[in-house]
Amino acid sequence: MGRSCRNHYSVLILAVILLSATEVRSDASDHKYKVSDQVPLYANKVGPFHNPSETYRYFDLPFCLPAQVKEKKEALGEVLNGDRLVVAPYNLEFLHDKESEVVCKKKLSKEEVAQFRNAVSKDYYFEMYYDDLPLWGFLGKVEKTGKTDPSEYKYYLFKNIHFEILYKKDRVIEINARTDPGSIVDITDDKEVDVEFMYSVKWKETTTPFEKRMEKYSHSSSLPHHLEIHWFSIINSCVTVLLLTGFLATILMRVLKNDFVKYEHDEETADDQEETGWKYIHGDVFRFPKYKSLLAASLGSGSQLFTLTIFIFILALVGVFYPYNRGALFTALVVIYALTSGIAGYTAASFYCQLEGTNWVRNLLLTGGLFCGPLFLTFCFLNTVAIAYSATAALPFGTIVVIFLIWALVTSPLLVLGGIAGKNSKAEFQAPCRTTKYPREIPPLPWYRGTLPQMAMAGFLPFSAIYIELYYIFASVWGHRIYTIYSILFIVFIILLIVTAFITVALTYFQLAAEDHEWWWRSFLCGGSTGLFIYGYCLYYYYARSDMSGFMQTSFFFGYMACVCYAFFLMLGTVGFRAALFFVRHIYRSIKCE
Repeated sequence: MGRSCRNHYSVLILAVILLSATEVRSDASDHKYKVSDQVPLYANKVGPFHNPSETYRYFDLPFCLPAQVKEKKEALGEVLNGDRLVVAPYNLEFLHDKESEVVCKKKLSKEEVAQFRNAVSKDYYFEMYYDDLPLWGFLGKVEKTGKTDPSEYKYYLFKNIHFEILYKKDRVIEINARTDPGSIVDITDDKEVDVEFMYSVKWKETTTPFEKRMEKYSHSSSLPHHLEIHWFSIINSCVTVLLLTGFLATILMRVLKNDFVKYEHDEETADDQEETGWKYIHGDVFRFPKYKSLLAASLGSGSQLFTLTIFIFILALVGVFYPYNRGALFTALVVIYALTSGIAGYTAASFYCQLEGTNWVRNLLLTGGLFCGPLFLTFCFLNTVAIAYSATAALPFGTIVVIFLIWALVTSPLLVLGGIAGKNSKAEFQAPCRTTKYPREIPPLPWYRGTLPQMAMAGFLPFSAIYIELYYIFASVWGHRIYTIYSILFIVFIILLIVTAFITVALTYFQLAAEDHEWWWRSFLCGGSTGLFIYGYCLYYYYARSDMSGFMQTSFFFGYMACVCYAFFLMLGTVGFRAALFFVRHIYRSIKCE
């Protein structure tokens, strides 16, 4: 696979992604309506407000059932997102006002009352889509005023929803739903209750153009005080990074310059003088590491995940992931991951062959399973939990078959093709120094030069550059905030890469200067250690910054965040290793190695 071939491959991936993104965008409603036209209203899901993963089908609760429950056909990303849209029991015709229209009269049994009471006690909300515009509301309220004992609380169910819809000419621009606090029914006791579910509709004209109707949802993340915090975060990170990297760069450049002068002086004065420092180990520094197949597979997976991240950022920056574009991100992740598997195969096989590995087929199998394996096992466990809870996060059998077919017919063949191209690339390792027959013994080193302390040092600096932005991302993914400032996120990502590369290079130099030549795995582990810090932040966020609870939500949060942090570990480990390899080659080219 030559450079031009790789370029064509990248262009092909980008073309397919943009095509699918355009298709996802075209799903957005662009309907024009006439007076009294039926505008589609879909009920999506209900669930505890503080547990975003724990959602259920709308009609799992005993609402008014229509004569026939019609389900909306959904795309792959929507299903992965846990969306299960059904036609709602409310008729909201275009420009047709209604006042206290009765949906149905229903006698709730004791069991149904208990079901609603349980939902109200857990702050259940509903989510609907009207002409592809999202709307939310709570199912009821808990009256705790003046009561300290939970057994004395009063539980009320809202029975009247007010829909306020804004329109311009023949298009729907905005919709809001509010529940009437005066129209409630007491569901505190286990007894049968008669309920009359109603709704009202009010249409108002607006001047907002149709093209800007989604901006309302992104304004919350673009409010001045939020932007100030984001920019303060970036400036803070940049200043910290510039100071620390500048400080390290100055030290490193001065030390290296002194080293080069010293080594040149040693060569001129006495060739038989014993060498010290990093030059002393020039015969060992390019000795291939242990577990080279695993290292090559890690670099292959890390390169694929890095490419995936870059493509996701490209789509985000061109505006594909606008708010409530249901499932667009999940669709993009699945499609891009499948299409970039050739990069993993090529990188892993090529590097493995450079390290004089022979069993490239086993290396390719290891590459294919290194990230997908843990992700598949996590998915199996969490999907079983979701099925036990009857939650919408449980994937239907048909969706699982589709994902398996994508893996079998796209991911695996591209991985194999990339591996074959990598094996046939015949690239050489290009070590500037010859490796001696027997390895030198590494001198005893203090405890803080061990792998774990070095990983802790390496991970802390990149993590400190991103931790403020992490809160907003977590609040969006595991909460109900909206995140749309992708340009700021991209700047933070670039800072993360630069700091990771630099700190790994610095620690690699100090390791070599201490005459420790086993830098290969150390540079990868130090680069990837930020992933472990992010997982540590997950613990802090869950217990200190969120109100998530319950076995299902806890297992989903820690299970899927473990996969995300593992992906960061592989990706940043690859960045750190590549930077360290470039640096080591550079300094050993600059001296005369016998």
